Amino acid sequence: MSGKTIFIIAFTALITTFLLMNTDAVEFDLIFVKKDISKLLVVGICTFVGFILGYWAGKPKTTISSYDTENPQDNPEDRRNSLSEEDRDYIN
Repeated sequence: MSGKTIFIIAFTALITTFLLMNTDAVEFDLIFVKKDISKLLVVGICTFVGFILGYWAGKPKTTISSYDTENPQDNPEDRRNSLSEEDRDYIN
């Protein structure tokens, strides 16, 4: 197993253990309502949102292909001009 896989398994086990240890209810003030909500639910939702935001922030905004504006394969005439005489004879 790679180090990345071991890290993911260990991290998931830690989060699961943490969530299962915090199942008691906590009183939250939601706008005008006081509501008892499980810590498990609150921490789980916050962890999930954190993973989603981390993935979104870590994605590259541009790809390598966007830097390559002058690609000779885009225009067939440019590709023909770049062939040698020997290549043109072989194709024809």
